[in-house]
Amino acid sequence: MLKTHAKYHLGQIVRHRKHPFRGVIFDVDAMFSNTQEWYDAIPEESRPPKDQPFYHLLAENDQTYYVAYVSEQNLVEDYSGEPVTHPDVEDLFGDFEDGHYPLHFQLN
Repeated sequence: MLKTHAKYHLGQIVRHRKHPFRGVIFDVDAMFSNTQEWYDAIPEESRPPKDQPFYHLLAENDQTYYVAYVSEQNLVEDYSGEPVTHPDVEDLFGDFEDGHYPLHFQLN
């Protein structure tokens, strides 16, 4: 069943439920909107259903920065109070305040 509301919002910092990375949300797809090839690369026993929100994150771990595409079921809110240090954050968001980033660009 397709969810009509996303649990998380733009500028919110989240963590992956299973893997050691966190990031700030910069876009949300109401349902899976990536390639079938990308989806098939996920081990079958770990593939999330496509009919849920998927989030685009400016992500980081202890070693690198990258863009991640993650299903809602695999995210949890980050309560660390620490900013994300991904170098592209300043291009999309204002200064980190009260545990999140305000949008720095206008949405269409």
